[in-house]
Amino acid sequence: MADLFRERVVETHRLPLFCFFMALIVSFVCTRVNVRLIRARVRWLGNVNVGETHIHHVVFGVVLMLLGGVAGLILSGASTGWYAFSAAVFGAGSALVLDEFALILHLRDVYWQEEGRTSVDAVFVAVAATGLLLLGLRPLGWGGSEQALGSHWAGTGLLAVNLVFAVVTLLKGKIWSGILGLFVPPFIYVGAVRLARPGSPWARWFYSDVARRPKPRRMAKAVHREERWRRPVIRAKIAFQEFVSGRHDLPSPQRRVQRR
Repeated sequence: MADLFRERVVETHRLPLFCFFMALIVSFVCTRVNVRLIRARVRWLGNVNVGETHIHHVVFGVVLMLLGGVAGLILSGASTGWYAFSAAVFGAGSALVLDEFALILHLRDVYWQEEGRTSVDAVFVAVAATGLLLLGLRPLGWGGSEQALGSHWAGTGLLAVNLVFAVVTLLKGKIWSGILGLFVPPFIYVGAVRLARPGSPWARWFYSDVARRPKPRRMAKAVHREERWRRPVIRAKIAFQEFVSGRHDLPSPQRRVQRR
């Protein structure tokens, strides 16, 4: 195992990325355990407050990201070990920021509300993208296209085509296909040519009643596919998210008032 780690991570200069990846996952899990215990009213845990101001952990995440990022710029050429440590600090800060991504997006505290699931989605996307990078994959075929095609312009053209397919796939509401397709292009090729999801910008622009040329049949087909195939997948994803991060659609428990 040690030889495999040295061969696949250390010798390929991916140790800082590996440290970032592990710090991201560990920090997210620890943060979720902590906030779930706070939500359960564990006596020895509580929120961080300064006076009447509640300090969200996104604040600590921003500080750690700044420290890790600046330290990485300074230490990148000095020591691989310290560079990896700065990457781990940056990963821990990224986990804290992404865990409250929904708060940043909505500019209000929706941590335990339905909108709060966006934060978990953001963390999952970051973990997936970092994991693919750690495996040696590069977005849009970058890094291997020129050698394969033997031409700089051909490689640049391939990158541009893949980027267009990725944008179309994302506009069709297929987020995971778009993210995975950045590293494995067949996902974006299939996602770009298939029917858009009914709530996506593409469906609104080209299928709905407000489109210049409405396509009610395509919209009805998209809705049917959403209900038959997509909804079960979404329910399974939400079940896994709730196992990891807790329920987001339940009111926070109230403190019990002791009777005198």
